[in-house]
Formats: sequence, structure tokens, C-alpha cells
Amino acid sequence: MGTWLKTWLAVLCLGWLAMAPAGAQTFPDHAVRIVVPYPPGGFNDTLARVSSEKLSKMWSQPVVVDNKPGGNTTLGNAFVAKSPPDGYTILITPLPFSALPGLYGATLPYDALKDFTPLVWAGSTQNALVVRNDLPVSNLKEFIDYAKKNPGKVNYGSTGSGSSNHLSMELFMKMTGTKMQHIPYKGSAPATLAMMAGDIDALFDNVPNVLPQIKAGKMKVIAVSGVQRATLLPAVPTVAEAGVPGYEVNVWFGMQLPAGTPKPIVDKINRDMVLLLKEPDVVARFREQGVEVVASSPAEFGQLVQKEVVKWTQLIKDANIRIE
Repeated sequence: MGTWLKTWLAVLCLGWLAMAPAGAQTFPDHAVRIVVPYPPGGFNDTLARVSSEKLSKMWSQPVVVDNKPGGNTTLGNAFVAKSPPDGYTILITPLPFSALPGLYGATLPYDALKDFTPLVWAGSTQNALVVRNDLPVSNLKEFIDYAKKNPGKVNYGSTGSGSSNHLSMELFMKMTGTKMQHIPYKGSAPATLAMMAGDIDALFDNVPNVLPQIKAGKMKVIAVSGVQRATLLPAVPTVAEAGVPGYEVNVWFGMQLPAGTPKPIVDKINRDMVLLLKEPDVVARFREQGVEVVASSPAEFGQLVQKEVVKWTQLIKDANIRIE
């Protein structure tokens, strides 16, 4: 091989090596958008705004929060799926994301597993099973017995079809052989108000959402949905330990990018997200809302999403759940 050819190849290889990480080295060089497929308020919004504040300082670039509610979150999800895969559009992704393929099937305007690149599993919380004060039950076993003696007569609330509290109760009914009537509401606040008014008998909801009413004695809590007791409700047993072995609903929150985002950029954003999520003030703020920081790798979050899509798609099929 001639000297000139060797020199040319060496220069070319050096050029390739320089170009490979360049995207990550210069990212970001303009504003980044975090899309929240929900209205302002709630932990999804908190995650986005905390991340926006911290990343803006780390990157010396604007990181803006863009709330895009609608279509049971499919509007915001689809927007990100169709965005350029350059790292500049990030999607907040909670548990209900994994239920949408089962709920919508072929009409879903994106592929939940193929059109996104997992970024980070940020944190997790639990749902608490609460009942109205005058329901004649004081623990989980009594609630199951009551539901079995009154099939179809117990009303339970949710924040909509496919929400984590709806799925929590559907899984509960499947595993306990009970049958209850679903009444969806547009948010946690109207659902909890409905319980206090006596319009519904039971509700699974995120621990922070119902904790004030529990502490005020306005509703009874009989179990939590995780594999371990909730930090904010240490005296309350899990559904599994209270009589339904194997029951688990992990209410997770994460972030994704459009499919095809270069790995160096994915890795850079993940590293920075892990750093900010582990900052003491962030850990404390999330814990106040009942959320424990996870701060995973992209691969770990991808495995979670895949597992959850399979789990909830099967439950939706078995229970014949439809959009209401």
C-alpha cells in the first residue's frame, strides 16, 4: 500500500473518530423541549419542570416544558414519535403509556415499542386502595368479602380508562374474583371528591393524591399496591401481604426520545438526568410526593416498558377493557 494511501486512510479514520462523538460533545446547542402529554399539575409535570430547571443550568441552554394533553395522552406521545431523532424533544412517559397498545390496538398513531428510544426510569410510587368511611369494611379481607357478596354493586372510581388506578383495580378484580362497577372521572380531585360525597365506594390512587384525605379522616386506606409498604404509609400493608399474593402495581415515571436518536446523545442525556435525579433536593422533593428516585440506565427502562406493555395488554384483553 502506498504511503499516500496510508496517510489518506489515517486521516479518514481520524475524521470518523472525531465525528462519532461530536453530536454528544456539542449537544445541546439550542433549546430542548420536554413534552408532557398531560395538563399542568401532577407528578408528570413536576418531573418535567424539575428536569427543565436543572438541565437548563447544566447545559446553558433553554429547556422548556410543553404540555400537550389530549387523546388520552396519545397526542403528545405521537408528537414526540414523529419528531426529529436528535435529542431535542423528550417525552415524559408514565405507566399508562404501556396500557395504550392494549386499549387502542392498531388505531394507536405510533408503535409504543418501535417508535421511541428509552431514556431513563426516573422514579416510582404506589397506589393506595381507599374506601369511603361508611363502607362496612376495615381491612382488605373484609373488602374482598363485601365485594363478593355484592357483585357488580360496588362502585370504584378512576381518573380514566387505562390510568394506573383503573388498571390497579382491574388487576385486583382479576386476582380476587370480584366484580365492581367502574366510574371514570377527569382527574384525581373529582374522584376523591366523589368518594367523600358517597358517589363511589373505593378508589386506587397515587399515595400523595389521597394522603391529605386519609390524614384528615375523610376516607379509609386498607392497602397499597407495591411490593413493599409505602414510605408515606408505613403502617398500611401491601395488597400482597394483606391476602392477594403476587399482586403488584408499580406506578413508574420515565422519559423517552424518538426512535433513532444517536446513542452518544442518549447516553449524555441519561448521564445528566441520573446526576440531577440523585441531587439531595430532588430526592427530597420527590419523596415528599411519595415518589422514590430510580435513575436507571436506558436499557433498564426499556426492559421495564417492554414488560409492562405485555402485562397490561394481556390484562386489558382478558378483562375486555374499553375506552369509556
